[in-house]
Amino acid sequence: MKKKTGVTIYDLAAELNVSPSTVSRALQNHPSIGKATIKIVKKLAIERGYRLNTIAASLRKRETNNIGILVPWINRPFISSLISGAEAAARAAGYNVLISQSHDSIDNEIDNIKAFFESRICGLIVSLAMETKEFDHFDRFFENDTPIVFVDRIPEHLDAHKVIIDNHAAAFKATQHLIEQGCRRIAHFGGASHQTIYKERRRGYEDALKKYNLPIDESIIFHGDRLSADEGLKMTALLLKMPVPPDGIFSANDTAAVSAIQYAKSVGVNVPNDLAVIGFNNDPLCLIIDPPLSSVSHPAVEMGRIAVEQILKIKASKEDLLTQTITLKTEVVARASTLRKP
Repeated sequence: MKKKTGVTIYDLAAELNVSPSTVSRALQNHPSIGKATIKIVKKLAIERGYRLNTIAASLRKRETNNIGILVPWINRPFISSLISGAEAAARAAGYNVLISQSHDSIDNEIDNIKAFFESRICGLIVSLAMETKEFDHFDRFFENDTPIVFVDRIPEHLDAHKVIIDNHAAAFKATQHLIEQGCRRIAHFGGASHQTIYKERRRGYEDALKKYNLPIDESIIFHGDRLSADEGLKMTALLLKMPVPPDGIFSANDTAAVSAIQYAKSVGVNVPNDLAVIGFNNDPLCLIIDPPLSSVSHPAVEMGRIAVEQILKIKASKEDLLTQTITLKTEVVARASTLRKP
């Protein structure tokens, strides 16, 4: 006699005197099943040790209950906060998340996208790699009607759902803050110039200089391939060796800004009186460096949550939704790295 290997939905249905389809829907939180019934079915399933065959279910539906999240670097505080917000929202709605990182490489990004597609995820959240300039590797998702939401680093001219901040306004406010502290020769550290967020942060920086009738000097505007700590050190070293070094730096991330402070202090430059420094993202490391780093707040957790909500909204819609760009607000968080004594 063949040994029974586990409890089935038919066993649960017989014990509760309901149909197997009712049990199946209840276990998947189907809206056609009442909350009380769902609670009873799940309670019995736990008591009897029932385990849902998620692989078989995904093969029937041709998709899983997993939302993919593709980001440049998992170990960046902004990204980890974004993932945290997304994961909490997904879990609350009964979904799981699968996470992958591109290390800012377009080749890695393409490979990861292929792996996500083949694993039949039901939605995808993407923050682009620094190297990404073309976007046809996402076509298979669009053709398959799998929802995609781009977050932070977005494809500027691609018609898609996006969650962003107003990078121009944020950069303008950061630069204006330096000017209000008395800076008149302000350098800028940016990321890859083809990426929308870095183009907009540079544009905000330049517009603030124009408003206050300060010159735009290309010799003190740098762009990093990764905008890493090492690049921050090298760029600051170049600036401080100039005949007329800058008296302020606006960095498009906190990583390079922290390096700027470290290098300046190592060569006897006082921060903020000789060199005021402001970063971007308001990462936890802003409070560790001495002096603490001024930065621009970046609502990463909220961005992750909203991205998941958009995925679920698109999935629930019975018709194609018009693509939407959701823009969140930011603020300057002033700390000792820019606050000069009167």
